[in-house]
Amino acid sequence: MGGTELMEAAAMPTVSVIIPTHNRPGPLAELLEALLRQRYEKLEVIVVNDAGESVDDVCALYPELDVRIVNMETNVMHVHARNAGLAQASGEFVMLCDDDDLIVPGHIQRMMAAIEDCDLVYTDVEMFDYRYENGTRIPVSRFLFAYEYDREAMKRFSTFVASGCLYRRSVHDAIGPFDVDMFHYWDWDFFLTVSARFRVKRLPVASGLYAFSQQGDNMSGNHDSMRPYLDKLCEKHGLGYLPTKNFFLLLEEPEVRSRQAKSEIVWDFQPVVSRLASYSK
Repeated sequence: MGGTELMEAAAMPTVSVIIPTHNRPGPLAELLEALLRQRYEKLEVIVVNDAGESVDDVCALYPELDVRIVNMETNVMHVHARNAGLAQASGEFVMLCDDDDLIVPGHIQRMMAAIEDCDLVYTDVEMFDYRYENGTRIPVSRFLFAYEYDREAMKRFSTFVASGCLYRRSVHDAIGPFDVDMFHYWDWDFFLTVSARFRVKRLPVASGLYAFSQQGDNMSGNHDSMRPYLDKLCEKHGLGYLPTKNFFLLLEEPEVRSRQAKSEIVWDFQPVVSRLASYSK
């Protein structure tokens, strides 16, 4: 890196990437690989190991990244884990990432350019199903999740995807940490809280990749267990009564379909092969 490049890198704001993880070494390694491919020089990666198997060896595969590991003594679950990562964040900006999701090259640069006139920016995402081959997730299907930003409509169905979003660290000075009482709906609660007080922008580029499985329950969940948390969310934000419904059924609601938006597709549909998978062959 030349002198000019060093000066430009030094002037870059630091982005603190917060990744809670629990026993997902393969996907975590793919996410670290995706972060390395960003080529953004001022990343602070905070991996919060939520009392799972050690992630030291996985993180050590990426010495180019500034990775800090926070080891939780007990399994506190994802909201507490994010707060533990947030407490360690020193960057001017924060990016949230789930350990099984990915971002495409250029994602952070786009976000940093977009956030100049706002406080939180989020992108559209491509949701992908996958199979495993030699320790790597191979995409087998994809669909675009892109909806216009409409805060009032998002009080009834949130189309905000927190994984991959970027915002100013100072937001938490005003709203505090993530609300641990919103276990199932922490991201919806975070969006409603932030958007009520700060400038929010949707970036119409599908540069986030959200892992899901049609065979799993991650998109529907146990409705009985989710009901108390949805009631708490509704009470906190004055949303009235909202039903718990299957995610894919909600996407077919006329009001939700009317907000579908165009988005730039930037993913080449290729898998992210991590060093963990490469070295394990």
